Amino acid sequence: MPERKKILLVEDDAFVRDIYHTKLKMEGFDVVLAENGLEAIKRVREQKPDLILLDIVMPYMDGTEVLKELKGNDEWSKISVILLTNLSDKEKVEETLLSGANDYLIKSHFTPSEVIEKVRKVLGMAA
Repeated sequence: MPERKKILLVEDDAFVRDIYHTKLKMEGFDVVLAENGLEAIKRVREQKPDLILLDIVMPYMDGTEVLKELKGNDEWSKISVILLTNLSDKEKVEETLLSGANDYLIKSHFTPSEVIEKVRKVLGMAA
C-alpha cells in the first residue's frame, strides 16, 4: 500500500479549514493544520509535509511571506505549494507563481473536489 501523503493546510478561517480538513481526510491524506503563517513555519519544521495548501491573507505572517521563507530554505524549497485564497489580484498571482508556488487557486472558483484534483496532480498521483 502506498504511503499516505501529508498535506499542511494553512487557513485562518475555521469554517473553510474544517471543510478542507474533512475533504482531504476523506480522500486518504494525512492532514496537519495551521491557522496562520507563523504556525505554518512551525508545522513545516515539525511535520515535513509533502504539499502545503496555503492561504495568503492571514494574521502574523501572510502566505507570500511563508512562501518566500519556504523557497529560501534548502530543506523546504522542494515542498509543493498551492495557494488557496480569495485574493484574485493579477500581480499577486504572478508574484507567487514566480516565487515558486505550484498553483494559485481562488477559493470561490473551485469546489473542494476540484482542489483535491489539483493536489493529486501536483503530487503526481492518479485521480
